[in-house]
Amino acid sequence: MDMEEIVRDVTALLTAYGLKLVGGIVILIVGWTLSSWGGRAISRISRRTTRIDPTIITFLSSAVRYGIVGFTILALLAQFGVETTSIIAVLGAVSIAVGLALQGTLSHFASGVMLLLFRPFKVGDDIEVAGQGGTVKAITLFTTELSMADNVLLILPNGAVWGSVIKNFSAHRTRRVDLTLGIGYDNDIDRVMELVRQTIAADPRPLAAPAPQVVTGALTEMAVQVIVRVWVNTSDYWAFRFDLIRALKQRFDAEGVAIPLAQHMTHNGAP
Repeated sequence: MDMEEIVRDVTALLTAYGLKLVGGIVILIVGWTLSSWGGRAISRISRRTTRIDPTIITFLSSAVRYGIVGFTILALLAQFGVETTSIIAVLGAVSIAVGLALQGTLSHFASGVMLLLFRPFKVGDDIEVAGQGGTVKAITLFTTELSMADNVLLILPNGAVWGSVIKNFSAHRTRRVDLTLGIGYDNDIDRVMELVRQTIAADPRPLAAPAPQVVTGALTEMAVQVIVRVWVNTSDYWAFRFDLIRALKQRFDAEGVAIPLAQHMTHNGAP
Protein backbone atom coordinates (compact mmCIF):
# COMPACT_ATOMS: atom_id res chain seq x y z
CA MET A 1 0.00 0.00 0.00
CA ASP A 2 1.55 3.27 -1.12
CA MET A 3 1.22 6.66 0.51
CA GLU A 4 -1.53 7.75 -1.83
CA GLU A 5 -3.77 4.89 -0.73
CA ILE A 6 -3.06 5.61 2.95
CA VAL A 7 -4.00 9.25 2.50
CA ARG A 8 -7.13 8.23 0.63
CA ASP A 9 -8.17 5.78 3.37
CA VAL A 10 -7.50 8.30 6.12
CA THR A 11 -9.48 10.93 4.23
CA ALA A 12 -12.40 8.53 3.80
CA LEU A 13 -12.25 7.61 7.50
CA LEU A 14 -12.23 11.26 8.57
CA THR A 15 -15.04 12.02 6.18
CA ALA A 16 -17.14 9.15 7.53
CA TYR A 17 -16.47 9.61 11.26
CA GLY A 18 -15.11 13.17 11.57
CA LEU A 19 -18.50 14.79 11.89
CA LYS A 20 -19.62 12.08 14.34
CA LEU A 21 -16.47 12.63 16.40
CA VAL A 22 -17.04 16.38 16.47
CA GLY A 23 -20.70 15.84 17.32
CA GLY A 24 -19.72 13.42 20.09
CA ILE A 25 -17.31 15.93 21.59
CA VAL A 26 -19.99 18.62 21.44
CA ILE A 27 -22.53 16.30 23.11
CA LEU A 28 -20.02 15.42 25.81
CA ILE A 29 -19.16 19.06 26.54
CA VAL A 30 -22.80 20.19 26.51
CA GLY A 31 -23.93 17.27 28.67
CA TRP A 32 -21.17 17.79 31.23
CA THR A 33 -21.91 21.52 31.38
CA LEU A 34 -25.66 20.95 31.76
CA SER A 35 -25.12 18.38 34.52
CA SER A 36 -23.06 20.83 36.57
CA TRP A 37 -25.44 23.72 35.88
CA GLY A 38 -28.52 21.61 36.64
CA GLY A 39 -27.13 20.41 39.98
CA ARG A 40 -26.30 23.94 41.07
CA ALA A 41 -29.66 25.28 39.87
CA ILE A 42 -31.58 22.70 41.92
CA SER A 43 -29.49 23.61 44.98
CA ARG A 44 -30.18 27.33 44.55
CA ILE A 45 -33.90 26.88 43.97
CA SER A 46 -34.31 24.44 46.89
CA ARG A 47 -32.45 26.67 49.34
CA ARG A 48 -34.93 29.49 48.75
CA THR A 49 -37.36 27.70 51.06
CA THR A 50 -36.69 26.53 54.61
CA ARG A 51 -39.11 23.61 54.29
CA ILE A 52 -36.64 21.48 52.33
CA ASP A 53 -33.98 19.78 54.43
CA PRO A 54 -30.32 20.19 53.35
CA THR A 55 -30.04 16.40 53.08
CA ILE A 56 -32.71 16.19 50.41
CA ILE A 57 -31.26 19.23 48.62
CA THR A 58 -27.96 17.38 48.24
CA PHE A 59 -29.78 14.27 47.07
CA LEU A 60 -31.87 16.12 44.48
CA SER A 61 -28.82 17.96 43.18
CA SER A 62 -26.88 14.72 42.77
CA ALA A 63 -29.86 12.95 41.16
CA VAL A 64 -30.24 15.71 38.55
CA ARG A 65 -26.51 15.81 37.84
CA TYR A 66 -26.12 12.05 37.39
CA GLY A 67 -29.38 11.81 35.44
CA ILE A 68 -28.09 14.33 32.87
CA VAL A 69 -24.75 12.47 32.71
CA GLY A 70 -26.62 9.24 32.01
CA PHE A 71 -28.61 10.78 29.15
CA THR A 72 -25.39 12.28 27.80
CA ILE A 73 -23.74 8.86 27.68
CA LEU A 74 -26.73 7.37 25.85
CA ALA A 75 -26.72 10.26 23.35
CA LEU A 76 -22.97 9.79 22.82
CA LEU A 77 -23.40 6.08 22.10
CA ALA A 78 -26.24 6.79 19.69
CA GLN A 79 -24.04 9.36 17.92
CA PHE A 80 -21.56 6.60 17.06
CA GLY A 81 -24.24 4.20 15.89
CA VAL A 82 -24.57 2.05 18.99
CA GLU A 83 -28.08 0.68 19.42
CA THR A 84 -29.29 2.17 22.69
CA THR A 85 -32.77 0.64 22.70
CA SER A 86 -31.49 -2.69 23.93
CA ILE A 87 -29.32 -0.96 26.54
CA ILE A 88 -32.32 0.98 27.86
CA ALA A 89 -34.38 -2.23 27.94
CA VAL A 90 -31.68 -4.04 29.91
CA LEU A 91 -31.32 -1.13 32.33
CA GLY A 92 -35.08 -1.06 32.78
CA ALA A 93 -35.21 -4.78 33.54
CA VAL A 94 -32.33 -4.46 35.98
CA SER A 95 -34.05 -1.50 37.68
CA ILE A 96 -37.27 -3.48 38.12
CA ALA A 97 -35.38 -6.46 39.55
CA VAL A 98 -33.44 -4.27 41.96
CA GLY A 99 -36.62 -2.43 42.92
CA LEU A 100 -38.41 -5.69 43.78
CA ALA A 101 -35.41 -6.97 45.73
CA LEU A 102 -35.12 -3.72 47.68
CA GLN A 103 -38.84 -3.01 48.02
CA GLY A 104 -38.69 -2.48 51.78
CA THR A 105 -35.56 -0.36 51.58
CA LEU A 106 -37.03 1.78 48.82
CA SER A 107 -40.15 2.25 50.93
CA HIS A 108 -38.01 3.61 53.77
CA PHE A 109 -36.18 5.80 51.26
CA ALA A 110 -39.42 7.23 49.88
CA SER A 111 -40.66 7.85 53.43
CA GLY A 112 -37.39 9.59 54.25
CA VAL A 113 -37.83 11.89 51.27
CA MET A 114 -41.36 12.75 52.46
CA LEU A 115 -40.13 13.42 56.02
CA LEU A 116 -37.34 15.67 54.79
CA LEU A 117 -39.66 17.44 52.35
CA PHE A 118 -42.68 18.08 54.58
CA ARG A 119 -40.74 18.20 57.89
CA PRO A 120 -43.38 17.20 60.47
CA PHE A 121 -40.50 17.45 62.95
CA LYS A 122 -36.87 18.57 62.99
CA VAL A 123 -33.70 17.73 64.84
CA GLY A 124 -34.09 18.72 68.50
CA ASP A 125 -37.88 18.25 68.65
CA ASP A 126 -39.49 16.04 71.30
CA ILE A 127 -41.83 13.65 69.53
CA GLU A 128 -43.83 10.47 69.99
CA VAL A 129 -44.04 8.17 66.95
CA ALA A 130 -44.62 4.46 66.34
CA GLY A 131 -45.24 3.99 70.06
CA GLN A 132 -41.85 5.48 70.98
CA GLY A 133 -40.95 8.87 72.39
CA GLY A 134 -37.74 10.83 72.49
CA THR A 135 -35.72 13.76 71.16
CA VAL A 136 -34.90 13.73 67.44
CA LYS A 137 -31.14 13.45 66.95
CA ALA A 138 -30.89 12.80 63.20
CA ILE A 139 -33.10 12.36 60.12
CA THR A 140 -31.57 10.47 57.20
CA LEU A 141 -33.05 9.17 53.98
CA PHE A 142 -33.60 5.73 55.55
CA THR A 143 -33.86 6.13 59.33
CA THR A 144 -34.85 8.54 62.11
CA GLU A 145 -32.75 8.54 65.28
CA LEU A 146 -34.32 9.33 68.67
CA SER A 147 -32.61 9.84 72.01
CA MET A 148 -34.94 8.46 74.69
CA ALA A 149 -35.36 9.90 78.19
CA ASP A 150 -32.84 7.40 79.61
CA ASN A 151 -30.30 8.37 76.89
CA VAL A 152 -30.84 5.19 74.88
CA LEU A 153 -30.46 5.71 71.12
CA LEU A 154 -33.50 4.46 69.19
CA ILE A 155 -33.24 4.04 65.41
CA LEU A 156 -36.57 3.80 63.58
CA PRO A 157 -36.98 2.96 59.87
CA ASN A 158 -38.58 5.88 58.08
CA GLY A 159 -41.37 3.67 56.71
CA ALA A 160 -42.58 3.09 60.27
CA VAL A 161 -42.25 6.80 61.12
CA TRP A 162 -44.10 8.19 58.08
CA GLY A 163 -46.84 5.55 58.36
CA SER A 164 -47.58 6.32 62.03
CA VAL A 165 -49.33 9.07 63.94
CA ILE A 166 -46.70 11.67 64.89
CA LYS A 167 -47.00 13.77 68.05
CA ASN A 168 -44.63 16.73 68.02
CA PHE A 169 -44.44 18.23 71.50
CA SER A 170 -42.04 20.95 70.34
CA ALA A 171 -44.03 22.20 67.37
CA HIS A 172 -45.59 25.13 69.23
CA ARG A 173 -44.06 27.73 71.50
CA THR A 174 -46.52 27.06 74.34
CA ARG A 175 -48.09 23.97 75.95
CA ARG A 176 -50.84 23.36 78.48
CA VAL A 177 -50.19 21.56 81.76
CA ASP A 178 -53.21 19.46 82.77
CA LEU A 179 -53.67 18.11 86.30
CA THR A 180 -56.62 16.34 87.91
CA LEU A 181 -56.73 16.58 91.71
CA GLY A 182 -58.89 14.45 94.01
CA ILE A 183 -60.22 16.37 97.03
CA GLY A 184 -62.11 14.84 99.97
CA TYR A 185 -65.81 15.66 100.34
CA ASP A 186 -65.18 17.19 103.77
CA ASN A 187 -63.12 20.02 102.24
CA ASP A 188 -64.49 23.42 101.28
CA ILE A 189 -64.22 23.20 97.47
CA ASP A 190 -64.15 26.98 96.95
CA ARG A 191 -61.32 27.35 99.45
CA VAL A 192 -59.36 24.53 97.87
CA MET A 193 -59.73 26.02 94.40
CA GLU A 194 -58.55 29.40 95.71
CA LEU A 195 -55.47 27.72 97.24
CA VAL A 196 -54.71 26.18 93.85
CA ARG A 197 -55.03 29.57 92.15
CA GLN A 198 -52.72 31.18 94.71
CA THR A 199 -50.14 28.43 94.25
CA ILE A 200 -50.18 28.94 90.47
CA ALA A 201 -49.95 32.73 90.81
CA ALA A 202 -46.88 32.41 93.05
CA ASP A 203 -44.93 30.87 90.16
CA PRO A 204 -43.65 33.27 87.42
CA ARG A 205 -43.80 30.68 84.61
CA PRO A 206 -47.57 30.44 83.91
CA LEU A 207 -48.73 32.62 81.02
CA ALA A 208 -51.34 35.32 81.52
CA ALA A 209 -53.10 34.40 78.29
CA PRO A 210 -54.71 31.97 78.07
CA ALA A 211 -55.47 32.42 81.76
CA PRO A 212 -55.07 29.46 84.13
CA GLN A 213 -58.22 27.44 84.73
CA VAL A 214 -59.22 25.79 88.00
CA VAL A 215 -62.63 24.12 87.69
CA THR A 216 -64.64 21.30 89.22
CA GLY A 217 -64.38 18.12 87.17
CA ALA A 218 -66.53 15.29 88.50
CA LEU A 219 -67.98 13.83 91.69
CA THR A 220 -66.61 10.34 92.17
CA GLU A 221 -67.20 7.81 94.94
CA MET A 222 -64.00 8.79 96.71
CA ALA A 223 -63.36 12.44 95.87
CA VAL A 224 -64.32 15.66 94.19
CA GLN A 225 -62.16 16.17 91.10
CA VAL A 226 -60.57 19.55 90.55
CA ILE A 227 -59.18 20.11 87.04
CA VAL A 228 -56.20 22.42 86.65
CA ARG A 229 -55.11 23.79 83.26
CA VAL A 230 -52.12 26.12 83.01
CA TRP A 231 -50.38 27.39 79.86
CA VAL A 232 -46.58 27.74 79.93
CA ASN A 233 -43.73 28.01 77.45
CA THR A 234 -42.89 24.63 75.97
CA SER A 235 -39.38 24.80 77.42
CA ASP A 236 -40.88 25.16 80.95
CA TYR A 237 -43.45 22.35 80.63
CA TRP A 238 -41.89 19.50 82.60
CA ALA A 239 -40.10 21.62 85.21
CA PHE A 240 -43.28 23.57 85.96
CA ARG A 241 -45.42 20.43 86.08
CA PHE A 242 -43.13 18.74 88.62
CA ASP A 243 -42.83 21.90 90.71
CA LEU A 244 -46.58 22.54 90.69
CA ILE A 245 -47.42 19.05 91.94
CA ARG A 246 -44.93 19.41 94.80
CA ALA A 247 -46.12 22.92 95.66
CA LEU A 248 -49.78 21.84 95.74
CA LYS A 249 -49.00 18.90 98.04
CA GLN A 250 -47.07 21.16 100.43
CA ARG A 251 -49.83 23.81 100.38
CA PHE A 252 -52.56 21.23 101.00
CA ASP A 253 -50.59 19.77 103.93
CA ALA A 254 -50.09 23.22 105.42
CA GLU A 255 -53.76 24.17 105.03
CA GLY A 256 -55.15 20.81 106.19
CA VAL A 257 -56.72 19.86 102.86
CA ALA A 258 -57.47 16.14 102.89
CA ILE A 259 -56.72 14.01 99.86
CA PRO A 260 -58.64 10.73 100.14
CA LEU A 261 -56.78 7.43 99.81
CA ALA A 262 -58.18 4.48 97.91
CA GLN A 263 -59.72 1.91 100.23
CA HIS A 264 -58.66 -1.71 99.67
CA MET A 265 -60.89 -4.35 101.31
CA THR A 266 -59.90 -7.99 101.63
CA HIS A 267 -62.61 -10.61 102.09
CA ASN A 268 -61.88 -14.04 103.59
CA GLY A 269 -64.33 -16.43 102.06
CA ALA A 270 -67.72 -15.45 100.66
CA PRO A 271 -68.96 -11.89 101.37
